[in-house]
Amino acid sequence: MLALLPADLGRPLRVLAVGAHPDDVEIGAGGTLLQLVDQRPDTEVDVLVLTGTAERAAEARAAADLFLAGARHTVTVHDLPDGRLPAHWDAVKQVLEDHAAAAPRPDLVIGPGPDDSHQDHRLIAELLPTVFRGVLTLGYEIPKWDGDLGRRPVYVALDPATARRKAELLAASYPSQRGRAWYDDEVFLGLARLRGVECSSSYAEAFSCAKAVLAFAPTTPERPGA
Repeated sequence: MLALLPADLGRPLRVLAVGAHPDDVEIGAGGTLLQLVDQRPDTEVDVLVLTGTAERAAEARAAADLFLAGARHTVTVHDLPDGRLPAHWDAVKQVLEDHAAAAPRPDLVIGPGPDDSHQDHRLIAELLPTVFRGVLTLGYEIPKWDGDLGRRPVYVALDPATARRKAELLAASYPSQRGRAWYDDEVFLGLARLRGVECSSSYAEAFSCAKAVLAFAPTTPERPGA
C-alpha cells in the first residue's frame, strides 16, 4: 500500500488532499484515503478545496467525516469562482502558499492530474509542485464527458469492499450531485475495475506522478584494511 511512502516516520503520516471542487478528492482518491486511514490510523489529513457554495462545503465536511473516520482531519473550503480559477491565478497560488506556511509540511500531496481537461483542475495541478517542492505529489483522475483518461504510472490497489464503500459514500455524501448523468456507482466502480485490470488487482485508483525520489539509508563506508 503506497510503497513510495516511508513505513515508519516516528510520527503520524501527513497528507494534504486538494480539490478544485467539493467531491474531487473523494472521486479521485476516496479509495486510497479509505485504505490509508484503515492501515495507518494515525494518519493526519488536511482537505483543501478551492471553490464551493455553503451547501457544497457542508457536503465536503460530511464526506471527510465518513472517508476519514477515525483519523485526525481538517476541511477548508474556499469560495473562489467555480470554473474560473485560471482567471484568479494569484488567489489560487496564495491559498496554496498560505496553507503551506501555516500547516506542517506534508509527506504526501494528492491533487488533480496535470492532463485533466477541466481548467480548474489543470491550474491546481500546475501549482502544487511549485508550492510543495520535494513532496511526493500524486495526481488523481476524474471521469467526465471530455474523455481525458489516459495512462497512469502509479496505482493503488483496492479490495472489492473498499471500492464499493467508496461508491456508497460518494452517493451518501454528495446528494447535490446525484442528478448528474455520470455520477453513479457504475461509473466509479467501472473505472476502478479497469484500473484494477491494469495492475492485476480487483480494483484500483490510478495517479500521475511527475517526480518521485527513493531515499535509501546511507551505508557506512568500509575502512581500508578492515
